[in-house]
Amino acid sequence: MDDQGRGPDPRPEGDPGEPSASSAGAEPRPLPYEGVWRFTASAVDASVPQARHAVRDLLYRQGVPVSDDLAQGLLLIVSELVTNAVRHAAVLSPVLAVEVAVGAEWVRVSVEDNHPYRPTALEADHARTGGRGLLLVREITREAGGICDVEHTAGGGKVIWAALPLKPVRVP
Repeated sequence: MDDQGRGPDPRPEGDPGEPSASSAGAEPRPLPYEGVWRFTASAVDASVPQARHAVRDLLYRQGVPVSDDLAQGLLLIVSELVTNAVRHAAVLSPVLAVEVAVGAEWVRVSVEDNHPYRPTALEADHARTGGRGLLLVREITREAGGICDVEHTAGGGKVIWAALPLKPVRVP
């Protein structure tokens, strides 16, 4: 990603029809909390809380202006996406990648694995105890005014991401 998390568009590759920030002139100076961080983890159950804690600590350490509600939503999204990768992709993808990208106006979390299956958010079967993770991710994202998607990677795997708008916390 060329913009290192800056700019108005939270999509991983930006909209192909839009000019890039660099073609419009000088790039705006990044805020102290802007950037892209990526880490890998084994596709095992223990990686779920580790990923959640790593993202929480990153947001805090970088001083990202997230409200408590937004932070909790992001951490739940990370938990659901990593859990899905562990449960459904570990056979073909023993390692997964978690990425956090923070721009001036948004924060995006994504989980990438090497399994080619592209999941869809299915209707909830109220008799089942599982299978609602992507529905939950989409609902949290929608309520926050964000966007989420599933995309294929060049290597044949997939990346599932959710981007939520940053709303600076007002200090009383």
